[in-house]
Amino acid sequence: MNVRRAARASAFILLLFLLPSCATAPPPQLSPPLALAPAADPWPRREVLDLAMHAYQCGEREGRFERPVLTIIDYSLPSSEPRLWVIDVRNKQLLHHELVEHGEGSGGALAVAFSNERDSHQSSLGLFRADQAYTGRFGYSLRLSGLEPGINDKARERAIVMHGSPEVSQAFIAKWGMIGRSWGCPALSEDAAPQVIDSIAGGSAIFAYYPDTNWLQESRYLHCDAQLAGIPAGN
Repeated sequence: MNVRRAARASAFILLLFLLPSCATAPPPQLSPPLALAPAADPWPRREVLDLAMHAYQCGEREGRFERPVLTIIDYSLPSSEPRLWVIDVRNKQLLHHELVEHGEGSGGALAVAFSNERDSHQSSLGLFRADQAYTGRFGYSLRLSGLEPGINDKARERAIVMHGSPEVSQAFIAKWGMIGRSWGCPALSEDAAPQVIDSIAGGSAIFAYYPDTNWLQESRYLHCDAQLAGIPAGN
């Protein structure tokens, strides 16, 4: 692990223990710090990691999650770059770093628009719960539940699931300059999808990020500490 990667790993360990609680109750007890497993891939950008951890802790306070695993998707990055991370929060390990599709209605190589509506073919932002794995039209897949009203809570209605896609590959990027696009599903490569799904199915957290001003101001999971104090989100 080089010096820069080691510094980022150390920052993440500190974040898990120093990030302010989103409630007045004491934070849950995490297992003692462990050395991060060597990883060839970088961690998410600090600002995105901060927001994801805050949202995860808020959802955990509400009892939304059954597994201490956090998936982060940074839709501000181009689709040709790996922009999905799976983090074992308890053991402070980076489990996966993968390419992931956005919806065809969200943009081309870059996602710029997001929606919660049927037939928009756009991706949704915010905090999700990874639910049951199943085998369906796209093979081994994972149902997702959106936890943010008006932002992503129609995920089940829209059949937004995680699955594999042959258009998520370096060969596709070499030909087109980007990976394929979905109808709103965070699709992975066919090789990575089963491994990632097994790592997160059964009640873990997924946080999908983009610097959307309205969502950043209004998300209950980014402002739950203020809401508990009686302060409206965005103030």
